[in-house]
Amino acid sequence: MKMTTKELCLKGLMIALVALSTMVFQVPVSATQGYIHLGDSMILLISVFFGWQYGMVAGGVGSALADILTGYAHWAPFTLIIKGAMGYIVGKYAKVITGKALISFRNVGVCVAGVIWMVFGYFIGGGILKSSFAVALTSVPENIVQGSAGLIIFFVVGAALNRIPIHKYLSVNK
Repeated sequence: MKMTTKELCLKGLMIALVALSTMVFQVPVSATQGYIHLGDSMILLISVFFGWQYGMVAGGVGSALADILTGYAHWAPFTLIIKGAMGYIVGKYAKVITGKALISFRNVGVCVAGVIWMVFGYFIGGGILKSSFAVALTSVPENIVQGSAGLIIFFVVGAALNRIPIHKYLSVNK
């Protein structure tokens, strides 16, 4: 599949957006030895607006890059898969109809599904890294908080973007 210059530039910018929003504001969590961040909201927005290819690439690569740059490189392979799949799930099934509501029952449902996948994925990744799924279970509440914060920010920013005719400027084939 041939990628246009516009698509390449957009994917690069979206990777940077996810990485920066993950790195700029971090709340350390001792139970997971990780952090709560704003990157998930960007993955959700990108996936809903631009579709699964953009969501998968920006979510996976941007989040893994943030892990590498902030000292969590041991999580990067898991993050690449988990956040990439999160972007795929949301982008594949979300639907934005030009001039209609971004926040629809369908979009909320797929965003919640994406967050549930993220929590489950990090539980499995934590179980592998720590050689104990019992220990990894302690990370589930913090990951739920992280995913919920991403959902809330998605709703707020999505509602604001929905009030302006942003759809006509962001039209990329899904």
